[in-house]
Amino acid sequence: MTEAKLLRIGELAELANISARTIDYYTSIGLIMPTKRSKVNYRLYNVETLERLERIESLKKDKYTLDEIKSVLEQWDHISPKQEITHKLSELEKQLYALQREVKEFEPVLDQLKPKQAKHLYTRLLPQTAACMEALMIIINKGSLM
Repeated sequence: MTEAKLLRIGELAELANISARTIDYYTSIGLIMPTKRSKVNYRLYNVETLERLERIESLKKDKYTLDEIKSVLEQWDHISPKQEITHKLSELEKQLYALQREVKEFEPVLDQLKPKQAKHLYTRLLPQTAACMEALMIIINKGSLM
């Protein structure tokens, strides 16, 4: 049986495209944890830590604070993949219904547009929006929009 590859801080930093100092800080505040220590006391991280760092960076880009990120990651650690997918689909379904309500609120304005204005608006918005809504409807087994 082969042992999974473990990464030192420098290797992990290079793969994650963040500084070793950031990894050190994330370790100190508990966002990530080393898998074990080497014989010369280097912290060693597994490949899953790289995935966790990608999640952290993604959440940071979405303007989450490090405390909020830590809370989100702790929740993810205790959720099975099936629960995570079910939860995410429920969130998407709520967003879909919210979007549908907004579209219905917007319909009176669209009805008042001149044909050329409406055509221009639909050609800019409709393909992406319709495709996105169609995909969501299929994912949550609600059938097709068309």
